[in-house]
Amino acid sequence: MIYAIIAVILIIIILFCYCQNNIIDTTRYNLDFTHTNKDFKIVHLSDFHSKPFKKVIEKIKNEKPDIICITGDFINDKCKNKDKMLCYGKELISIAPVYYITGNHERRLDNFDSLMQELSKIGFNVLQNEIAETEFCTILGMDENQADFDDYKARRNGTFVYKDMSQYFKELEKSDKFRLVLSHFPENFEGIKELNYSQYDFELQLSGHAHGGQWIMPFIGPLFSPGQGVFPKYARGSFGKHPVMIVSRGLGNSEFPLRLFNHPEIVVINVKQQ
Repeated sequence: MIYAIIAVILIIIILFCYCQNNIIDTTRYNLDFTHTNKDFKIVHLSDFHSKPFKKVIEKIKNEKPDIICITGDFINDKCKNKDKMLCYGKELISIAPVYYITGNHERRLDNFDSLMQELSKIGFNVLQNEIAETEFCTILGMDENQADFDDYKARRNGTFVYKDMSQYFKELEKSDKFRLVLSHFPENFEGIKELNYSQYDFELQLSGHAHGGQWIMPFIGPLFSPGQGVFPKYARGSFGKHPVMIVSRGLGNSEFPLRLFNHPEIVVINVKQQ
């Protein structure tokens, strides 16, 4: 009898863990801005970590977005499922134009340059500290390259030096369209003192990296994020008024294999003229 009870408990735990990692939430934001010429819809995806979610494709098709933004860690630092993810990327492109930036995982790869070429070849707009013009907005895609393992040690020691990205923001500020920033690292929005991104004149920043804090505990909130440590502030949701930052909880997992009370997330943003 005791073995049967243990078996039932184990099955319940396994099913619970599976659901925590595979039930996909869609989080919606309706944002009104004066600095936009027309209404449009963004689907924001982040941190697949080489997991080709089929359910995500169907959900995005139903949304009919004008653009899709991927804020890094599309492929993990082992280059797992590379060919599957390239095929997956083609499916995303068949829905809407895809604007992609690198995360810390891609940046660790020895084949980084060739991978960027492959992503460009399938149709991704790969932005590495570059600006892209679309019908709806001007997009600045950041390539911060700031999360090597040595960088994490430097942050812990208080010796990490952030890059000055002001030249790219000053170029972005010249646009008379809606100005969108893609940055893998949400803490760069207002958490890095004089180099923070929130000081610049743009409308919206999309970020990922924090995985929602991996575990979101009731009454406590997100528990941990690389680069922010325990109880991270910038793990999910929206921050600021002008500019606004929206942080995706992401879709896949990194070294730690389990999400808890933190389902994978698709972010849908309806940008409207005020």
